[in-house]
Amino acid sequence: MSARKIIIDTDPGQDDACAILLALGSPEDLDILGITTVAGNVPLALTSKNARIVCEVAGKTDIKVYEGCDRPISRPLVTAEYVHGATGLDGPELFEPTMPVQTQNGVDFIIETLRNEPEGTVTLCTLGALTNVATALTRAPDIGPRVKELVMMGGGFFEGGNITPAAEFNIYVDPEAAYIVMKSGIPIVMMPLDVTHKVLTLKRRVEKIGALGTKVSKFIVDMLGFFERFDVEKYGSDGGPLHDPTVIAYLLKPELFSGRMCNVEIETASELTVGMTVVDWWQVTKRPHNAMVMKDVDAEGFFDLLTERVGRL
Repeated sequence: MSARKIIIDTDPGQDDACAILLALGSPEDLDILGITTVAGNVPLALTSKNARIVCEVAGKTDIKVYEGCDRPISRPLVTAEYVHGATGLDGPELFEPTMPVQTQNGVDFIIETLRNEPEGTVTLCTLGALTNVATALTRAPDIGPRVKELVMMGGGFFEGGNITPAAEFNIYVDPEAAYIVMKSGIPIVMMPLDVTHKVLTLKRRVEKIGALGTKVSKFIVDMLGFFERFDVEKYGSDGGPLHDPTVIAYLLKPELFSGRMCNVEIETASELTVGMTVVDWWQVTKRPHNAMVMKDVDAEGFFDLLTERVGRL
């Protein structure tokens, strides 16, 4: 089987960086057509810098990075330096990347790629706010039916939210964008906090990555050492959730995950619950299903996969 064509849409972020490295370590499975960056965890200038740093650490300087939207569709930008540090990738020693940002805008790249590639062959992997994808769908409605699948990290239901009691960060940053994507008719797979809170960076798991003894493994260990401190304090767990790599892991080994088809609506109006993913898990409405919502994951299998693939870099 030929490698699956993907576009990674991201706002790195330490967990985004781990997701990108997992994809870069799986070239026989995933053909990365490009990485598009969006404002989210940190502002756009930093997310596009960080995406290039990650590619350079992995020695994959042929990957093209495109800058997308620098703010949400209709709201001021909310960022998360308090989690990710001032750079967005605090932890390892960072450097100025020499890879260029492409001159084409990220939204235009998404539109052009979906129009040029055969219908139903490109998967969108969204690791941040959905601004770029929603903007592309608004500008070019014809691309929606051409998408094979959209696999996203975002939302929560039994776990609630992580930036407000009701909302997960990626959805909260741009709920209008999430609303557009959820209404698009694209086949969606959603990795909510219910899954990501089960893949914790336990000490023994991080040590296993560190034992690889490579430049990439050291980079990951240094990142996670910084990243997990916030969640360890917040959740009282041994290690923090590793959210975004679940998207890439699903493409590589879907059998690690289980969930069900649901209707998912995005709250855009309520002051209390803006950004909430209203998941009809118990099928109590007659609203049509629009997403495969994952709930469980084989956490050991997930970390074995991550360790093995980043070990190749």
